[in-house]
Amino acid sequence: MLRNYLKIAWRNITKNKFYASVNIIGLSTGIAFTLLIGAYVWSELQVNKNLKNANQQYIIQSKWKDPNQGLELTTMGPLAKALREQYPDLVANYYRWDGITSNVSKGDKSFREGLQICDSTMFNMYGFTLLYGNPKTAFDGPFSLVITSEKAKKYFGKTDVVGQTLTIESFSGSKHDFIITGVLKSPSKNSVTYLNDDNNNQFYISSNNISYFGRNMDWPNQYIVSYVELQKGVKPKDLEKPIEYLMKQNAPPQIAAGMTPYLVPLKDYYLSANNGLVKKMLYALSAIAIFILIMAIINFINMSVSRSAARMREIGIRKVLGGLKKQLIMQFLVESIILVFFATVFAIFVYALSKDMFSNILGKQIPSLGDFPLYFIVYPLILILIIGFTAGIYPAFVLSSLKSVESLKGKLSSTKENVLLRKSLVAFQFGTATIALIGAIIISSQIHLFFSKDIGFNKDYIVSAQLPRDWTPQGVTKTEEVRKQFAAMPQVVNATLSYTVPDGNSSGSASLYRAGADSTTAVASEQIVADEYYASTFSIPMAAGKFFGAPGAVTDPFAIVINQAQAKAFGWNNATDAIGKQLKFQGGGGQVFTIVGVTKDFHFGSMQKPIQPITFLHVTLANIYRLFSFKITPGNISNSINALQKKWSALMPGVPFEYTFMDDALAKLYKSEIQLKKASYTATFLALVIVLLGVLGLISLSVQKRTKEIGIRKVLGSSVSGIMLLFLKEFLLIIAIAGAVACPLAYIIMNKWLQEYAYRVNISASPFVISISILGCITALLIGIQTIKAALANPVKSLRTE
Repeated sequence: MLRNYLKIAWRNITKNKFYASVNIIGLSTGIAFTLLIGAYVWSELQVNKNLKNANQQYIIQSKWKDPNQGLELTTMGPLAKALREQYPDLVANYYRWDGITSNVSKGDKSFREGLQICDSTMFNMYGFTLLYGNPKTAFDGPFSLVITSEKAKKYFGKTDVVGQTLTIESFSGSKHDFIITGVLKSPSKNSVTYLNDDNNNQFYISSNNISYFGRNMDWPNQYIVSYVELQKGVKPKDLEKPIEYLMKQNAPPQIAAGMTPYLVPLKDYYLSANNGLVKKMLYALSAIAIFILIMAIINFINMSVSRSAARMREIGIRKVLGGLKKQLIMQFLVESIILVFFATVFAIFVYALSKDMFSNILGKQIPSLGDFPLYFIVYPLILILIIGFTAGIYPAFVLSSLKSVESLKGKLSSTKENVLLRKSLVAFQFGTATIALIGAIIISSQIHLFFSKDIGFNKDYIVSAQLPRDWTPQGVTKTEEVRKQFAAMPQVVNATLSYTVPDGNSSGSASLYRAGADSTTAVASEQIVADEYYASTFSIPMAAGKFFGAPGAVTDPFAIVINQAQAKAFGWNNATDAIGKQLKFQGGGGQVFTIVGVTKDFHFGSMQKPIQPITFLHVTLANIYRLFSFKITPGNISNSINALQKKWSALMPGVPFEYTFMDDALAKLYKSEIQLKKASYTATFLALVIVLLGVLGLISLSVQKRTKEIGIRKVLGSSVSGIMLLFLKEFLLIIAIAGAVACPLAYIIMNKWLQEYAYRVNISASPFVISISILGCITALLIGIQTIKAALANPVKSLRTE
C-alpha cells in the first residue's frame, strides 16, 4: 500500500512541476537558513562546555562601585591562589594568567604574538591535551614554553617540536630563548585560552618566568584573569566571606573599598560577558531564523491548500471506486512529507555550499556537517514529519471528509475554500518581511552613524603598529628618537608614541582627587599614556591649554591633560577654569599633578556608552608604551605603507611590521553590530524571496482557476489593465493591512534595540514608507508579469477551459 502512495505522490509531483519546484525552493530556502543559524547557535553554546569539570569551574569577576575604576574581567593577582591555599575544603584548584604580546622569532621568522603567562595548573584543571610533551612537567623548567600545534607549524612547519627553541623579547628589550616543552592540541573555543580577538593566546609560559617580562601577580595588581574550581557541593556564595576577608587583609585599601570580586560559572561566562552581548546576538539570530522558517512553512501550506481544491474530482472518483477516508488521508500526508523530504535534502546541500559564505557574514566559523554528533540526524527527520503533517493536514482531513457527490462536482458547498485562512497567512508573511526590511534599514542607519558621526578626532589615514618594549626611561628616550625619524619621512604627516589608540582599550583606570581635598572625593577615569604628539596625530582639538607642551619641549613629567568630561566631573564647566589646577592620584603616594590642558570630548570607545572622563599621562612619566601611530599623507596609501615598512626594517631590524588602520580598529568595536547588519540584510533578502515565491505560486493558481472568468471579462470589453488591477487589488490590500500591523511592531522592536546606545539615530517615517513601497512595487511587478499573459490570451481559449 505504501508503495502505491509513493507512486501516486511522485506522479502528482511530476505532473505539477512548476508548483512542486516553487514549493521545494521556498521551503528549502527557509530550512537551509534555519540550519545555518541553528548550527552557529549550537557551536556558540558549546563554548566552555567541553572543559574538564566545567560545572564546578568559575571565573572571578570584579564589580566596581565606579565602573571607571577597574576592569570587570580581572581581579587581584594572588586572590585565586590564596583561596586554594587557605580554603582547600572549598576550592579544589585555581588558574591565573596575565595576557601580553611580544616579539617571537625563529631565525628570520619574527611575529608579534599573544602570550599567556600562566600557572602550571593549566593542564590538570582543564584537561587540555598535549600532542607532544608531558603535561605534568611542561612548566617545571626555567624558560619553558608550551605552544599550540598551529603555531608549531607556523614557525617550524611541523608539530613535533619539543626541545626546539623560540626567542621571545621582554619589555626591557632583552631577548631570551625559551625551550618548547609541550605542543598543545588546538583546543575547541573556550574562555581560558581565548577570551576575545585581543586575547587569543597560543603561547603559554610558566608564571615562574613572569619577572622576565617585568610583570607580577602581586596584591596591588588588579589586572589578572583568575579562575577557581570549587569542591563538589560547594556553591559560589560559600566563598563570599573568604573573598571579603582576603580582600580586607591584603588588597590596597582604596581597591578593597571599591572592588567586590564575585564568581561567574565558566560554562555561562561566554554568553553573559559584556552585558550578555553574545546571548543577545544568539536570541536575535534565532528569532530571525524562526520567522524565516515560519514564512517558508506558511508558503508551503498555502500552496498545498490552494492545490488541494483542484483535486476534489480525484477525491470523488476514488471514493466512488471504494477508496476509504483513511487511505485518502494517508495519500495526502505522504505527498506532503515527500515534498518536505526533497526540500530538506536540497536544504542540506545548500547548507554545505553556503556554509563558508555565512561564516564570513557572521564572523564565526559555522560547523561542517561532520562536526555534529550522530544523533543530530534525528532533528531533520522530525522537522520533515512536523512540516509535512502540518502542510498536509487540510487536504488530508477536510477534503477527504467531503461527500462523494460534492467532490465529483468539483465544488465546495458544505465546506468553503478557506480564502480567509490563506490571506491571513500571506498577510503574516508580508508583515514579517516588512519588519525584517524596516529592521535592516534602521540597523544600517545606526551603524552608519558610528562611522559618519563626528567622533571628536580624525581617524582617516592613521596606521598603527606594535613596538618592541623597553619600559625604562632609556627605552622611552630611544623609542622617541626612532619616532622622530619616522616623522621626518615625506609620507608621514605626524607620528606619536602611545600605549593605545582611541579604540576603547586604555592603559588602565585611575582615580584622581583635588589636591587638598579628601581622597574619598576621587573621580575615576580612563588613563591614556602618550607623548605630546598624540593630539596632533589624531587631530583631537583642545578646549583649553596645551597637550603637555610644545612638541619636543616637554620638561614637566607631572603635567597632565584631561578631557572635558573629566573637567565637568570636578565641577569645572568652563575648561579654562581647570588649567593650573592640581590633582592627586588615589594611592599615588601624594604626588601632585598639574593640569596643563583640556581636550574636547571625543569617543574613546564604543558609542554604546556616553563619553567617559579621560586622563592623559606623558610617556616619560609612566614609561609604558605599545604603539607607533602614523598619520600618513592622503593619496597613494600603498606607497606610503611600503615606505614605512622599509624604514621600519632599517630602524628596527628583526621586528615585524604588523600594522592596523584606525578604521579597522574602530570596526572591531562594532563587530557584533556589523554582524547583525549583515545577518539582517541576508534575512531580509530571504524573506523577500520566500514571500515573492509564495505570491508567484498563489497568483499562478489564482489565474489558472479564473481563466474562464478572464475570458468572459475580455469578451465583455475589459481591458488588460483592468484585469491586472483585479488581481492587484487583492494582494495590495493584504500588504496594506500587513503593513499597518507590522509598522508599530517594528517600531517597538527597533526602539528597544536602540535604547542600548547612548548615541543613536531617530526613528523616522522613512524606513516604514520605503519598506512597504518596496514590497508593494515588487509584488505589483510580479503580479503584472503573471496576469498580463492570461489577459492577452485569446478569450476563446479561456472560455473553453473546464
